[in-house]
Amino acid sequence: LTKKPVSRNIIKGIGDDSSLIKVGNRYLAVTADTLVDGDHFSLRYFSPEQIGKKAVEINVSDIGAMGAKPKYFLVSLVLPGDIDVEIIENIYKGMRQAGSKYQIEIIGGNITHGKQLIIDICMIGEAKKENLKFRSAAKPDDCILVSGDLGSSTAGLHLFLKNIDGFEEVKKKHLEPEAKFHKVEPFLKYINAMIDVSDGLASDVLRICEQSDTGAIIYADSVPVKSTTKKAAKICEKNALDFALYGGEDFELIYTVSKKNLNKVKGILVGKITREKGVRIYKEGKEELLTKHGYDHFLTEPT
Repeated sequence: LTKKPVSRNIIKGIGDDSSLIKVGNRYLAVTADTLVDGDHFSLRYFSPEQIGKKAVEINVSDIGAMGAKPKYFLVSLVLPGDIDVEIIENIYKGMRQAGSKYQIEIIGGNITHGKQLIIDICMIGEAKKENLKFRSAAKPDDCILVSGDLGSSTAGLHLFLKNIDGFEEVKKKHLEPEAKFHKVEPFLKYINAMIDVSDGLASDVLRICEQSDTGAIIYADSVPVKSTTKKAAKICEKNALDFALYGGEDFELIYTVSKKNLNKVKGILVGKITREKGVRIYKEGKEELLTKHGYDHFLTEPT
């Protein structure tokens, strides 16, 4: 699937957060994400409105990771025969609310029936040439930054799965993810490579490295994990750092910046790009090679 595009108008095909197409003097970013009941959400703890909002936000996040702004989206739904019409109406309500937030519109889609609820969104955005960002643009000695704290969404999921009360702030991070492009937009011109944290810090940094033909080192003590996330992980008998490295669905942004431009950007410094391949973590005075075991759609147990 990842073969080189035939058309010269395809600036970026498979392998980034969005595809990028040149149409005249315009650059269009196109992405698609699918949410499956029992895997990406559950009506046991998501409201229909939250499901609709999440479906939009995660696509906005992919568009933003390319340096683009969302404009339009199409929605396809697979609906089980016994689903309540009110649930469908409220999912659309959530989508419209999220769309209004970013001033984007639903312009079409499709509805069919099936055994479980599935939501698929195709989103179209637009970018200026000078703002385009790719996973493949990281350079050796670049600093690696993240736009905010990590691990809270996965912590929230585990709290729900274990039926643990409290920790509303942590649970909200799982129920109501938000795209973070607004955090980096003011200093976008200083960013080299960028990706959103959909699958975990370790897995997504590795994606940057694979496409940039580089490696990286992550400083464990610098990975931003809130105290409430640490407490939630502890009560779930899990490791909070593992949530940040491998959990995913935080939808913060990871970006690389040259050392000379570090003072011109905001964010949390978590590591650096290296010439040596592989992603390593520096923890307690030792370096350890990290494997790519972030969120995997074919290996993760359903929720």
